Amino acid sequence: MTTQDFPYDAAPTGESRARDFLAAALRLVSRALDAMAHRMDPPGKPRLADPVLEFYGDASAPEGALYVDGQLVGHVLGVNKL
Repeated sequence: MTTQDFPYDAAPTGESRARDFLAAALRLVSRALDAMAHRMDPPGKPRLADPVLEFYGDASAPEGALYVDGQLVGHVLGVNKL
């Protein structure tokens, strides 16, 4: 199998203009989305810690109790140990 390189400027003029317009539009949308993301979540803002998941399956705790950040959120039915 042979391969052949096609230079960028080999595209027809109308196709080249459309490609340039589309590339410019995508860059503009990218900048707008980046600015929106920085407004919604500034880079210097301290982040909350990931939630701490805890599972208790021993005799002193309710069987299969599932906690998130120290609060009981439910029970895992039929599971005593993970």
